[in-house]
Amino acid sequence: MSASTGNFGGTSGSQNNNGMSPVTGVIDEKTVYLDFGKYEGKSVKEVAELDPLFYGRLANEKDNGIFSIRRQRDKTFRLYMNPLSNLDH
Repeated sequence: MSASTGNFGGTSGSQNNNGMSPVTGVIDEKTVYLDFGKYEGKSVKEVAELDPLFYGRLANEKDNGIFSIRRQRDKTFRLYMNPLSNLDH
């Protein structure tokens, strides 16, 4: 795990000092939209501001296969939930 995954609560768009997001990696959080749950259609950055606890859970689960980011034909990015995962959303 990277050093950036330790402090999420209360931050908005927790990109660390090297520009990496704990949720989206090198992709800007403003350009990745959730495709599941109550925040469907909101950017990861918006979720960080609206619900820092949920954002922190996304960051903690990044390496566990709970979700993935896919680029769409219209060149937007979507964060998808693995249908077999057990993350509450």
